Amino acid sequence: MATVTSWRGNTEVVTARRTESRDVPDIVTLFSPVTEDLFGRIDVTYLLGVSNLALTLCNEKNEVLAHAAFLDYPNWNITDQAEWEPFLHENYTNNKCTPLNTLFVHLFVAKEEYAAGCSQEIVRRAFILLPELQFILLFIPSEERLELAMGNVFERMMPAPSSRMERGFTLLACPRHRCHPQLYVRQARMEDYDDLMLIWMPQSETLKETYGEYLLVDLIEREGEENQAAVCEVDGTAVGFMSLCSHVNISLFQECFDLGPFHGLCKPHPEDILEVPRKPSVQGDKDESSQTSPKAEPVSSQDLERVPGADAAVQEDGAVAVSQTEVPVGDTSNTGSKGSAAPLLETEEGDLHPVYRGDPNVFCIRLFFINEKYETRSLDFLQYAFSVFPDRDLCVILVPHHVPEFPLLQSFVRAVPSCTSRLGRELYVFHRAGLLTSFNVRKAATSDLQGVKKLVETLSLNEKIWSDSKIFTEARRDPDGMPVQAFVAEVLDQIVGVSVTRDEMDIEYIRSHYNIEEFIHFNHHQQEEHGHLCHFVLNPVFHHYTKYFLKEILRLGHKSSLYYPIYPEYVEAQFQRPRAHSLTSALHYMAPVRPRRQIVYPLRELGASAPSEQVSKDQLKYSLNHTNRKLVLESKVCINSRIVVVGASDVGISFLETLVFWPRLKFNNLTLISIHGLPGKDPQSSKYRRFLINSHCFNDDDYAQMSLCSWVSVVVGKMTSINRSAKYVVVSKEKKVPYDYLVLCTGQSYQALAPTGAHSTEVTSQWPQRYTEKVPSNHFTLNNAQDCSEAARWLQENLVSSRGNVIVYGNTIDIYTTVEALLSLGIDGSCIHLVRAPLSSAGPCLGDAALERVVGDALAQAGVAVYPDSVLAEWGQDEHGHIAWAAFKPLESAATEPLRLPCSAFFSFAYRTLDYETFKAISDACLVFDGRLVIDAKFHTNDASIRAAGPLTKFSRRYFRDDVTHSNFNSKEIGFELAASMLSLFDPSPQPSSEPPEGSDRLLPVYRRCKVQGGVLPGGYNYLHISKPGIPVPLDVEHDPCDHGMEIVTGDAAAGNYFRMRLSRYRMVESITCFAKEPFPVPNYICLYGQHERLLNDLCYRWRAGQLSDLYSYFREPWSMAIYHDRFIDLQKELRQTLMSEQVAGQSPEHKPGPKPAFREPVLRYLRQHRAQLPMYAPTDLYRLPAADTDRGVRERGERAPPLPDAQRLGLKPSAAVAVPRLFREPGRTR
Repeated sequence: MATVTSWRGNTEVVTARRTESRDVPDIVTLFSPVTEDLFGRIDVTYLLGVSNLALTLCNEKNEVLAHAAFLDYPNWNITDQAEWEPFLHENYTNNKCTPLNTLFVHLFVAKEEYAAGCSQEIVRRAFILLPELQFILLFIPSEERLELAMGNVFERMMPAPSSRMERGFTLLACPRHRCHPQLYVRQARMEDYDDLMLIWMPQSETLKETYGEYLLVDLIEREGEENQAAVCEVDGTAVGFMSLCSHVNISLFQECFDLGPFHGLCKPHPEDILEVPRKPSVQGDKDESSQTSPKAEPVSSQDLERVPGADAAVQEDGAVAVSQTEVPVGDTSNTGSKGSAAPLLETEEGDLHPVYRGDPNVFCIRLFFINEKYETRSLDFLQYAFSVFPDRDLCVILVPHHVPEFPLLQSFVRAVPSCTSRLGRELYVFHRAGLLTSFNVRKAATSDLQGVKKLVETLSLNEKIWSDSKIFTEARRDPDGMPVQAFVAEVLDQIVGVSVTRDEMDIEYIRSHYNIEEFIHFNHHQQEEHGHLCHFVLNPVFHHYTKYFLKEILRLGHKSSLYYPIYPEYVEAQFQRPRAHSLTSALHYMAPVRPRRQIVYPLRELGASAPSEQVSKDQLKYSLNHTNRKLVLESKVCINSRIVVVGASDVGISFLETLVFWPRLKFNNLTLISIHGLPGKDPQSSKYRRFLINSHCFNDDDYAQMSLCSWVSVVVGKMTSINRSAKYVVVSKEKKVPYDYLVLCTGQSYQALAPTGAHSTEVTSQWPQRYTEKVPSNHFTLNNAQDCSEAARWLQENLVSSRGNVIVYGNTIDIYTTVEALLSLGIDGSCIHLVRAPLSSAGPCLGDAALERVVGDALAQAGVAVYPDSVLAEWGQDEHGHIAWAAFKPLESAATEPLRLPCSAFFSFAYRTLDYETFKAISDACLVFDGRLVIDAKFHTNDASIRAAGPLTKFSRRYFRDDVTHSNFNSKEIGFELAASMLSLFDPSPQPSSEPPEGSDRLLPVYRRCKVQGGVLPGGYNYLHISKPGIPVPLDVEHDPCDHGMEIVTGDAAAGNYFRMRLSRYRMVESITCFAKEPFPVPNYICLYGQHERLLNDLCYRWRAGQLSDLYSYFREPWSMAIYHDRFIDLQKELRQTLMSEQVAGQSPEHKPGPKPAFREPVLRYLRQHRAQLPMYAPTDLYRLPAADTDRGVRERGERAPPLPDAQRLGLKPSAAVAVPRLFREPGRTR
């Protein structure tokens, strides 16, 4: 905060913040008659989209007082944006402006009376936010003169004698020293103690947590060869302190972090052992980082003499811990460390590391604090720090995980920790060469090829990077004609970075498949301004210049946006040219873009009205990352807290997805513990997933578009214990994974069922029980895609040709999907025996008796033997330990002899509960367990550091709702709410404060998303059931007489065209059941849940009128496409807001035919904005004028207006326009 004074003497307390789009109307009101004279005609919305930095000053009432926009090229289009540096040096002598240290003012407006103070404050804030910024320049027409307000900030820059610029424009400059100068750093003295204590005292608790117990006097007094203390001062007053020490525990750091890029913090030695054989992965997995597995050479002292460059540490992601792969138990390497030359490996004998025999090459920052007013100048300390240790080239600092990244750390490189490191600290490294400011980016030339080749020679895609650079220097185009651009970064004439881009040609596909419009306004960008980032390599020594490298790529390439795709690793072999991408360290400065839900278009029905192929084409999915001029200088808040998620369930994946795509935060320490790693790695096994019912939360395309392996470390194994006091999880009884926050999302899984015994005659209260002995190898409990794939492989190898018997035993719908999967594998139906287990509390397999009958007929037709409810009594094993036979006791008659069946494979779906190892870990950790793990409404267990969610949990008894658990709700919604409940711990942005209602802590949360089950049942019937969240009720159970809902059923189950929709008493869709031979668009039908029947083209009216004979074809009609669009919910919210505002204003409803004008324009705007996805609606450009206004004009002339049908009023095609107007009818209106 700062204070500005008007020329009238009034004062205002102002706050500077980044400008947002909602500020545009307020900014426009600040324009004055001279604004256009000084800056030209300005489109504020467009300017905000392309500005590198846009700042707004607000007072305490949040009123906008001033605004400024800064870009990295001159205003008034004085010269080409890529050529301004030589232009400036030619026309203005003795200037030190470079693209790294200069920005140009393109707009400044302020409230007139506060203009003087606001101009000074807004320029000062720009220098504070960007430490590398040294000059702010402004061109104005030579005949114009700045007002006195800005004249106090800028000074005139004298042109060269031969320059002609003086005739047209005047250049004004504001150097840093006028507003926010660099700090003077010197050795600390005892006289500084009093000044330093004024800063120390308010921060003492935080400093103790960060650095431990230190006495400031001791640190100043004990200065010597190993210990140094420095202060920075302003006007003779010490405002910051740094304690340095050259004694560093290098061996501990080498054990806990991947320090290969920095040669283990040691000087090179001839006897160094750098290459260590990599232990093969337990599961042979890899992620897209394997496309570029660089073996980085260390930074050596010889390199320092000539600035580390081509042969220095080159690592694309290892140094910044962005890309993570799965770490099997027994391997402590982290994904990001794949790129290092010195990975940490685990063998049976113990940890193996590279051996560094050289002298230490590092000193550490032991204690650091500074006045908040000057914290962005913290980097000024380092020049002095390296001067007092001239023989050390590296500086490190350790900070606890929970401490937010302060400005000093933003210039350091975060060392990649070992996934199982229990040091409890983050290590940041800075290289002496990082102080150099001669970082220059330019287009690549032929003479650079040798330097580029040397830079990338240790990377796995080095040939591709080098050849693409060569293509640019020779032809400027790919062989397929695609324009290519290559850029190099150099320091002191050495190549330290290279990047290759090309034009992004798939921009319509990106726009329709990704939420890219959260970041840019497409209408403000030309097609050629979108660039595709193919390669990006930068020496980690200069990692803090990454954002400037990206900024220069945009400027020199005349681009406004860059896109970087990450393809899943299973398609790597298919992409060598032109889609082979090197994993980039720039990922840290790019934003992951959330994918959009897609409409499943009925292309045959739409015909010529179908969307273009660019929108509807089916291509390989990828994760998209993005940056633009506006984002490139915005830094996310880095969160180093260690968040460990146990279980790759739908809840766990949804939780991680929410954190990864959260816009303002970047989580550096996300870890997933899972038996099979991340799902979605092997889409070839997706055909075997039909063994199990599908929740439709995530599919292979979703996993590919999330690319969680780029952000999450994965430990493959099973949690076996939790140490709450030391805060670590033991995985597979071997590895200890530390955490700050532990999230348990293991869910429940099918377990091997223990036989009751041959003499048991009834189901006791203790049935079922877990089988505690070794499970036979032909006994299968399927819980995930990996289990299904392994079972299918075993069956194909051992059973398909031998005609052995398969027993499927259980009481859930999975028994039906498994039987169908067995039949599809070629197993004869006569060899399959389906034995039903007694029903559990979950209810019957299918809630509809009609469907049960049809499925039973299909089983009989396939020859599958079906047995009534029976209890597994015993089984026998052969000499190989396989189940040879199984005996079941029917429940119908106690005297009935056990049913004995020969068995070659046994599938059990009768017992679903918590995994035993997980239960034991939870119980031994003394977490409250009451049949399930007990949580409160905010996911807390009895340990503040441990959260839990999903079917694993139950609510505390104090809520008096033991029947309600997370099993009753949508898992994806549960995961999102779990993440949202934790984000308040990390997000520094102010949240709206409101006191929760009294007693709300005793209420259960309300979840609204639907539950979905889908799969293929015997007979090849595609099945889908969408239901409201809550305790499941069979469809055939008679509903409450007070519930005046209704059901609409078309088709017949036996005919394979059954569609059942239930509406609530409020005529809202609350359940859908589909049972059909032909596949149907599940994502579309999920969108129907919760919609009012009038929105569905007056569904009830048409049903009563006998116009509906097939709901499948009805919901394929063109009118319904808008409802399936992912932005349709935004339109609904806008219309609801409009309706509520009219009701609040007291307007009486007017019963006029057609929609109200206030509702018409949002609908037309919605259709215009999404024209590419919804071309089946008529063009809306001719319907911008509300029809009501036309009617009013006709009435004023005394004429009678002809009635317009609803389709014409909305500008829709007759076949598509029937549904939308039904949104606008008043509730009381009848036909």
